[in-house]
Amino acid sequence: MAFGFAQAFRTLGKLALAGAIGAGLAAGDVGAEQKTPSPGSAKALFGGAGLPTRGPAQPIGFYAKGCMTGAVALPTDGPTWQAMRLSRNRRWGNPAMIALLERFSQDAVKYAGWPGILVGDIAQPRGGPMLNGHSSHQIGLDADIWFSPMPARRMTAQEREDLPFTSMLQKDKFLTVNPKVWTESRARLLMLAASYPEVERIFVNPAIKKKMCDTWAGDRTNLGKLRPIYGHDSHFHIRIKCPPGAAGCTPQAPVPAGDGCDKSLAYWFTPAPWAPPKPPKPGAKPPKPPREMMVTDLPNACAAVLNAASVASMQAATYGGPSAASALAAAPAAASADDTDEALPDVGPVPNDKPAIQ
Repeated sequence: MAFGFAQAFRTLGKLALAGAIGAGLAAGDVGAEQKTPSPGSAKALFGGAGLPTRGPAQPIGFYAKGCMTGAVALPTDGPTWQAMRLSRNRRWGNPAMIALLERFSQDAVKYAGWPGILVGDIAQPRGGPMLNGHSSHQIGLDADIWFSPMPARRMTAQEREDLPFTSMLQKDKFLTVNPKVWTESRARLLMLAASYPEVERIFVNPAIKKKMCDTWAGDRTNLGKLRPIYGHDSHFHIRIKCPPGAAGCTPQAPVPAGDGCDKSLAYWFTPAPWAPPKPPKPGAKPPKPPREMMVTDLPNACAAVLNAASVASMQAATYGGPSAASALAAAPAAASADDTDEALPDVGPVPNDKPAIQ
């Protein structure tokens, strides 16, 4: 498929500039770029909640504007997964999300030839806006999966903090997948994730979406669930539908029909996505600067979520029960020979912010 790369590069300038732009779009740790939330802001209050609420699990509001009750934690370890960046305390989610992740990790080994998944951010204990790094992940129905395979051993807590991300992109080319890094098993992993009926969307870098459009030879029924968005070059973001009976959950519109390998994808390879905003008309009032989100900006029920009683402990709220919270002895799956990261190039940037509506 041709997306007019020559025209885009003529517009943007030299290839080196395009490469620099591509690297910038894959931006570093957003958390390092964001200022500390003000006391009393929604970020500060929800980010400071250490444990979930008691009671039934309910997502409240929209993926990028809400909270949740009754969250459960993904166990830090299982036979086919390991949770990463444990210090962030973001492995909480709706039970439907956690159940899907465990099932997906098992199916990845069985059907995709993947040695196990590394799970990044899911949500905070009570959801809500995160202190840094995301605009969505607020109602327990979003989760990040690294493109790096799970090692054939249990990593220490410190290793999980320090293990760098591996970008799937070439550093010297504009939005181009690195053939030395990308593997067929990664493509199978994405399409397996998209195959579950409860999965609404999977966010990937536009270059990865294009790679899938150009090369995926299997069933393309679910290819349209892969949605292009900048960042997402070292991980992919799974979003599931509102669970049945979740009356307070605001659903997102279904993805458009088709495989998404059309003009909607070509857009990401033009200057349009990062074009500067048009200057205001003469005499127009300047736009108000963005302000911090407050709890009053969220659904009304979120104030009560903040004040609700906590569960007794993290172990008590771990999916699968207290025994699952200490399942460190689970046997890891063997690493696939062609998917170890030992021969990969230096790792890329920390995943940047997540889309609210794409």
